[in-house]
Amino acid sequence: MKKNMGTLDKGIRVIFAAVFAYLYFSGMVTGTLGYVLLAFGVIFLLTSLVSFCPLYPLLGINTCKTK
Repeated sequence: MKKNMGTLDKGIRVIFAAVFAYLYFSGMVTGTLGYVLLAFGVIFLLTSLVSFCPLYPLLGINTCKTK
C-alpha cells in the first residue's frame, strides 16, 4: 500500500472521527444514524493512521506530497 493521504487530509479525518465519536457517546445522535456515524469515525481514524484511503486510487486522488 502506497501512502496517498497528506497531513492535512489525515488531520481533517481525525477531527471528523472525534466529532462523530462525541456525537455518539454524548447521546446527541442515537439509533441507526449513530451507528453509521460511529462506523465512519472508525474508518476515518483507521485510514488516517495508515495514510491510505482505498477509495482514492479508484477516484484518481492523491493528497500525499511525497512520491
